[in-house]
Order: sequence, then C-alpha cells, then structure tokens
Amino acid sequence: MTVNLSHPDGLLIQDSYAPVASATGSRLLLLAGQCAVTPEGAVTATDLAGQVHSAMQNVVVGVKGAGGDVSDIARLTIYVVGWKPEMGAQLLEGASRAQESDGYSTPLPPITVIGVQALWTPDLLVEIEATAVLA
Repeated sequence: MTVNLSHPDGLLIQDSYAPVASATGSRLLLLAGQCAVTPEGAVTATDLAGQVHSAMQNVVVGVKGAGGDVSDIARLTIYVVGWKPEMGAQLLEGASRAQESDGYSTPLPPITVIGVQALWTPDLLVEIEATAVLA
C-alpha cells in the first residue's frame, strides 16, 4: 500500500475520513473531476447520494485505468452544487455506498468539500477530483 491514513491527536474528532494521508510511491496521479455519468455522458442518478456514489465509482475506474488501485487514493476534493451543511448526510451516504461496493477505505482518505454555483450541466450535483500515489 502506498498511502497511509492517520488521524493525529489535536485535529477535529470525527470518523468519516482520515485528515492526513502520507504516501510513498513513484508516480503521482491527478485525476480530473469525475461526475455521475456513463462513458457516453448520461447522468446516472438524480439525487446527491446516488451521484456521489457514481462519481466515486468513476474515480476508481480512472485510478485503475492508470495502473493503480482504490487503496492508492490519497485525497478527494468534492464539489457540490449549492452546498449546505444539512447535505452532509446525503454526501456521506453516497460515500458509504462506494466504500461497500468499490473498496474505499474506512475511514475515507482526506476529503475537502467545496460548494459551487454550478457544474458542467444543470443535471450534475457533484464532481469529485482525486489524487493518488502509485507504486
């Protein structure tokens, strides 16, 4: 494994994601933002949880396509249209689905959530960028 997740004392107490990832490897993978779309561009879900799950699945496809594995993911940046704190439960539900179906770690790697006005098309609610370190 090239990524070690940790939660140093003194940082926010929570268990959804690890606030620190240290990585060793020879290649840095920067994956463009992934949305809840098929390869043809069709939106796969209409709700936030469904779109988070689908976008996280697309992140795994991208990482594996570059020769990595889900365990190589060191960071996720999640852009959410019209973000409000009360949307957190839906976001975490989608992430939980991805942990169950795609092998994301528990806790998840470091995450930053950023509210945005809009994405590429009005049907998209979330876009997820990833950084991975490959051996």
